Amino acid sequence: MSLRINSEAPNFTAETTQGTIDFHDWIGNGWAILFSHPKDFTPVCTTELGYMAGRMPEFQKRDCKIIGLSVDPVGNHARWAKDIEETQGHAVSYPMIGDPELKIAKLYDMLPEGAGDTSQGRTPADNATVRSVFLIGPDKKIKAMLSYPMSSGRNFDEVLRLVDSCQLTATHRVATPVNWRPGDNVIIAPSVSDEQAREQYPGGWQAPRPYLRIVPQPR
Repeated sequence: MSLRINSEAPNFTAETTQGTIDFHDWIGNGWAILFSHPKDFTPVCTTELGYMAGRMPEFQKRDCKIIGLSVDPVGNHARWAKDIEETQGHAVSYPMIGDPELKIAKLYDMLPEGAGDTSQGRTPADNATVRSVFLIGPDKKIKAMLSYPMSSGRNFDEVLRLVDSCQLTATHRVATPVNWRPGDNVIIAPSVSDEQAREQYPGGWQAPRPYLRIVPQPR
């Protein structure tokens, strides 16, 4: 199953460190980040899980839940969480999914169907593509996807910026330019005619080109 932007996020039932969840029910009416890990007790992922735990209040301000996934069993996650807290200084308070039969990794196209049906005996290199981030909206559709190699730690400040951009553009007919940060100018979406734009932005806009219409960020 190939997933694309605006594909419905596949639903699943799974065991987590906080009990059994139905993924869509768990998301509820807000936003969610699903980020995956190829195996427990891996060094780069240890730093990532700890950093995400520290940034969790910022995601909560944005009504965005966080959930992790590793192909190892939930029991391993609990032991790994102790290492994460001791080495990174933040306790993991969001749920971690156990995926020992690789079902969710396959469902989200992170592993091929022929990858087998157990995490036992697999190495991080076998699961290298289980290094993905999915941003999912209240409509349960995938708004953004990021995949990283084993050797490169993910930038979760960028993921937070991405949440801000997707939430802004979901409620206003604008796009965010390169390196945009909350409060910066934005671009009027091409789908908005000049006539419509004049109604929405009576103060006008900057237009270095007819197709590039720049306005202050809507509030």
